[in-house]
Amino acid sequence: MKSFVVYIDENLPRQLATGLNELVQPQNKKDGVEIKILSIKDEFGQGTPDEEWIPKVGKKNGIVITQDFRIQAQKHQKELYIENGVGILFFNPPSNSGFAYWEMVKQLVNRWDEIKQIVKKNKTPFAYRCSARTKFEKM
Repeated sequence: MKSFVVYIDENLPRQLATGLNELVQPQNKKDGVEIKILSIKDEFGQGTPDEEWIPKVGKKNGIVITQDFRIQAQKHQKELYIENGVGILFFNPPSNSGFAYWEMVKQLVNRWDEIKQIVKKNKTPFAYRCSARTKFEKM
């Protein structure tokens, strides 16, 4: 059975990781895949610099869900996630303040099948981006 670890970045509520992890477990068995969803905040600590958690996520062949597009835009961070084999799914929020809590919940739940397909079909490192109205596009 294939196994994946998906991390919810600290710019999103940790409850998203906890709740989504519980919700996916019954379907994991049916899909013959194990997807575990964790919070970066819980796993590595509040405020841990990207330069510290990216290599740790990479050691687990992890995938990150984030609203922090700076990881892609800043050359050294982009190189870091690529070198460490991290997959990243960027949610481009409709405003600078990010998605509202329930809107982010809806985005994750409504896009979960698409996220699963990306995770299962792509070898890390990879990067995809979506907005509130667009599907994920490979970067």
